Formats: sequence, C-alpha cells, structure tokens
Amino acid sequence: MPLTIPFDNSYARLPDRFHARVDPTPVRAPRLIRLNAPLARDLGLDADALTGAEGLEVLAGNRVPAGADPIALAYAGHQFGHFVPQLGDGRAILMGEVEGPSIGRRDLQWKGCGRTPFSRGGDGRAALGPVLREYIVSEAMHALAVPTTRTLSVVSTGQPVMRERALPGAILVRVARSHLRIGTFWYFAARRDTEALRLLADHAITRHDPEAARADRPYLALLEGVIARQARLVARWMAVGFVHGVMNTDNMTLSGETIDYGPCAFLDGYDPRAVFSSIDHQGRYAYGNQPRIAAWNLARLAEAMLPLLAGADADERAAVATAEAALSTFTPRFEEAYRAAMGEKLGITLAGDDDAALLNDWLGLLEAGSADFTLAWRALTHAATDAAREGEVKVLLAGDGAGGARFDAWAGRWRGRLAAERGGAAASAARMRGANPAYIARNHRVEEALAAAEQGDLGPFEELVAVLEHPFDEQPGKDRYAAAPRPEERVTATFCGT
Repeated sequence: MPLTIPFDNSYARLPDRFHARVDPTPVRAPRLIRLNAPLARDLGLDADALTGAEGLEVLAGNRVPAGADPIALAYAGHQFGHFVPQLGDGRAILMGEVEGPSIGRRDLQWKGCGRTPFSRGGDGRAALGPVLREYIVSEAMHALAVPTTRTLSVVSTGQPVMRERALPGAILVRVARSHLRIGTFWYFAARRDTEALRLLADHAITRHDPEAARADRPYLALLEGVIARQARLVARWMAVGFVHGVMNTDNMTLSGETIDYGPCAFLDGYDPRAVFSSIDHQGRYAYGNQPRIAAWNLARLAEAMLPLLAGADADERAAVATAEAALSTFTPRFEEAYRAAMGEKLGITLAGDDDAALLNDWLGLLEAGSADFTLAWRALTHAATDAAREGEVKVLLAGDGAGGARFDAWAGRWRGRLAAERGGAAASAARMRGANPAYIARNHRVEEALAAAEQGDLGPFEELVAVLEHPFDEQPGKDRYAAAPRPEERVTATFCGT
C-alpha cells in the first residue's frame, strides 16, 4: 500500500519571513532503527507503509512526501539569559502538519536532516546517540504523563557525522503540538515587526487557544494560556525529578510541551541544586531553579507581546500593567499544580500549612540523606499499606546517619494524614502507585544503551524502551532498571549532542 500522509500546512502559509523553504538533504544508506507504531496510528498513518521502502525514504528525508511543504522555522532566543536575535532551525525541517484522529493537529519535523539557512556554520546533522536519547527520554516522559514532544521514528543514515570524533549519523521525526516557542515571538519583537507578531499570535490562538479568539482581549488570553500550561509542565517536571538542563527561551514552547532532550537528566540523589548540563557552569538551570526560570522566560514572552497587549490606543504603560498582572498568576498556578502532583505522591490532598510542612519535611529528609529520589518515593508507596516496609525507606535515608530516627517521627504524622483521607491508606496507596514510578530513564542506563547502539548493539536500547513504556508497573526481572547507579556509574554531566 502506498504511503499517504494527509497534510494541512498552516504554518507554511504564513509569510516568507516566518521560515525558509528548504528540502532535507538525502542520506547515503538509510536504515530504520525504530518506528513508534502506536504514535503512527494516533496520527492516522499506516505503520506498515512507514516501514516499507517508500516510508523509509520519507522518514530519512530522501523523499519529500506528496502534500508536504518543508520549511525551517525562524526564531530567536535568550540563551543562558543572553539574547541571540537569530537562531532558527539549523538542523531541523518541518515536514508538515497532520490531523491525528485521536490526538488532533501535530507537526511532523525531520531533525538531523541537513543544513538550512539557519545552520550558522553547522552541518545540520545529528549523531545516533543524541537521536536515541531523544527517543528514550521523550517516550519515557509521555509514559509518565508529562506533556512532551514525541518521536515517530529513528533512521540511521549510513554516514558519519564529525564531532570530537566520527559518530554514526541518524535522523528522527519529531511530533509536536507545534514548534512555536517564546523565542519565535522574540524573533519578530527584536525586529519591531508588529504585523508579524500579530500574525504569529493569531496563528498560536488558532493552534493552541481557540477559545481566546472569543475573549474580550484575545492576546491577553493567549498569554494567560501559555502561563497556565508552563506552570503545569514545570510542576510535572519537579514531581518526577526531571532536570531539563537548557531552559532557554528557544526551548520553551507555547503548547506547554517539553522540547529539546539534549543535556537533560533525572535526579539520582535528591538535591535541589543538582545540575547536569556540561555548559551550565553557574547552575542557572538547576533542578530547584526551574520554576523561577520558567517565570523569567514567561516575562520575556510578555515583553515581546507588549505591542499586542497595548491595543489600538498604543498605551504601553497600560500594556505593562496588564502583562505584570498576567505574570503574577504564574506562581499561584505553579504552586497549585505542584501541590496536586506532590499530594498524589504523598497519598494525601495537600491543604494548609501542616500539609505543606509534611511535604517539606519529607523533602528535607531526602536531601539530608542524599536519598535516591525515585526509589525513596516508591519505597514510601510500599510503606503506605505495610508498615513493615518502612525499613526500605530508612535504608535510603541513611546517608547522614540519623535519617531513620527522623523518619519515624515524620511517619507518625504522615500516617495520621493517610487515615484522614477518604478511603484511608489503601486508597492513598493506590494513588501513590500511579504517581511514583518504579522506572525512569535513569542517566546511567540511557548512556549504557547509547554506547551499545554506537557499537551496533541495539538490544539495550530496545529493552530500556520496553521497560519505560510501563513505568508504574512492577516488572519481574527488570530490577537493574529500577536500581540507583553505583558510584562509578553515576552520570554527572550531560551534553547537547549538537
């Protein structure tokens, strides 16, 4: 059966200054490494056709499918707080947009498909390791119910890319609600192109906030929608111990999806100051800083949108006041989402100062003992209905030598709260099992899988992906994927891979 992709490319219909038309550069010997068949079905695509010869050519960028309108998107960004007026898709090309019958409109984007006008001297290619990293972690995040871009396919190119050394090349097809970024608005704001800002905002409203079109102030409603989505997203990151690593404004989406899986990582030992990115020398994007940085990024979005918020009377002072009022909602929105997520993890409905203290004291125990974040929460889940298993928690808290005694005092307060919950401890434990994963994309297991793949062994990659598809289920025989790293296995630095 021939491959058919029903494209409707709304972004490509925007004026030329929004993008550059460019086709992907063909590769020598494409080979399909992985097709995400369930995602293909959600998109309304024929998985069998995608695995055939024609499908491989499309996924590799060797053939532009009928109906596609390939473009590289223009955008700017604040990188570690410093504004860069032009970035853009330097190694990615938007293939087009499709309406998934069950998931709605999605972008399909080649990544690692060759140079574009925005490549800034780069080769436009991607190495196999970073491509597989994006597949592993983005799909793990999806299974953890964290809003995220996803990966439809991974194709090896049959030709090397040069980094510090020659590495096998690969291309992925990324799926996203859109690729609109805070940096997209800044691309036009920096050029004082108010017409383009308006067109961009109208497109974003159609794409992500259609109800805003009916609001008295549609652009304010759009800004408020982005603030709400980012607040929920970062709360979900915090709940699973995810460290994005590079929260520049070009990596923050209007859709509220996680994008860019370069120097990301998951916490091992709990430490709010944890930094993994090899280029984050000042700890700007540390785990505990993520809510503050999200607020900073959103302030930059509001700045870019000031001409739209000013309205027909061009009242900049009133626009600033409007933007500040909208931005002031981020912290309470984040805190509400964070309380909900952490309450699920604790098995209680967080309400009031006593419950806040209960959570903070638990996190204090984790930090004092350098306890593994994921294992400690999972052990607490087991202890909710079986006090005999509290010993598992105490072992994890033993880092400072006094964690066990302090846990006993804390656990008495916690059990009192569990008893007061509707349904008691049993109902609470059920909620906890759905909020505290047994398996995450542990940094050392990801690196292990990537190293094997570079040597031609995809077995560890396939097994890791299969485990991470069901992160909340106990999986017999897969204990190594739940275990914390030994000291010599710890990953302390992660890299962009570009």
